Amino acid sequence: MNVQVTQENLSRALNNVAKVASSRNTLPILANVLIKTVGKRVCVSATNLNIAITCYVGSKVNKEGAITVPARLMQDFVQNLPGGVINLELEDTKLHISTDKHNSTINGIPADEYPVMPHIKSGTNWSINPKQLKSALNQVVAAASNDDARPILTGVNFHTSNGRLVIVATDGYRLAETKTINMKNDINLTVPATAIQDLLRVINDEDEVVVTNNDQQLIFKAGDIELTTRLIEGSYPDYKKLIPKTLATTAQIDRSEFASITKISSLFARESAGSVVLGVDDKKNQVVISSIASQFGENTATADAKVKGIGNITLNSRYINDALSSIDATEVFIGFNGKLDPVILKNSENEDYTHVIMPLKS
Repeated sequence: MNVQVTQENLSRALNNVAKVASSRNTLPILANVLIKTVGKRVCVSATNLNIAITCYVGSKVNKEGAITVPARLMQDFVQNLPGGVINLELEDTKLHISTDKHNSTINGIPADEYPVMPHIKSGTNWSINPKQLKSALNQVVAAASNDDARPILTGVNFHTSNGRLVIVATDGYRLAETKTINMKNDINLTVPATAIQDLLRVINDEDEVVVTNNDQQLIFKAGDIELTTRLIEGSYPDYKKLIPKTLATTAQIDRSEFASITKISSLFARESAGSVVLGVDDKKNQVVISSIASQFGENTATADAKVKGIGNITLNSRYINDALSSIDATEVFIGFNGKLDPVILKNSENEDYTHVIMPLKS
């Protein structure tokens, strides 16, 4: 291999893919990135066997070739080089890297030992605007579980309902659902939340995202970036049962004011794992957030709201703040029934996003 590539482009590609490489894996080669020529471009990729990211970089290819090199070293080294043209020349398993003022050699492992994610030969294809996709994923991904005891809940579910793409995540304590684009294809698949977080990190706002999936894998393609991930097996829970159809107590409140009083009350809720009491009173037309810290004191904060009904419920303040940060609206709708029933938070101006929080025992 003998190629020339700009430092800016190679560094960006390495930053996109290197995070997937893991030095803690049982296969030492998975701590490496694969660098190879593909036509007139250099392909930089990394995988942990569940997720693979590939980035294509325009270059001048004088001689084809491929090698794997340590991801962390290569990323940090190229990032610290000055801008300009970098020469990459492969000799056996040694990658010589040179610029006008630098000359280094990195020992690699042959590329034919590097695992390759299976290619999707036939599958379902669909596409989505990158801004729409990023907005939708940012709204739901925080609700996915980190507990491997129920693997299906560690993913983000994509499915079609009434001709629209619905994206949802839940950890059993909260749930976030958003409805996005119109879809001709029927799909129902669950993508690991870790893959979604990597996707949000690498895609831009300009390139349309093209998606291909079969029963086992999914590929997101956007510009020069490809992310391939294995899907999580199993049926996603029937979460619709968690969303109440009627609500006895409701409030419509300014989102920023609600976020402010919740954040302040959460400071007094650290002893109780973030537990705060949300109260709604239609006689005073107020929403009340209160919290108690036995060692430090207590706090009560109120905000004016359009209220129907009366009641209070105990919630995790972090979950409330996560929900509010996902709602892009001036006003937020809140609704619940009894103390042990789920709480609904919605965008008052748009019914496409729903956030559900399960109450804490008070």
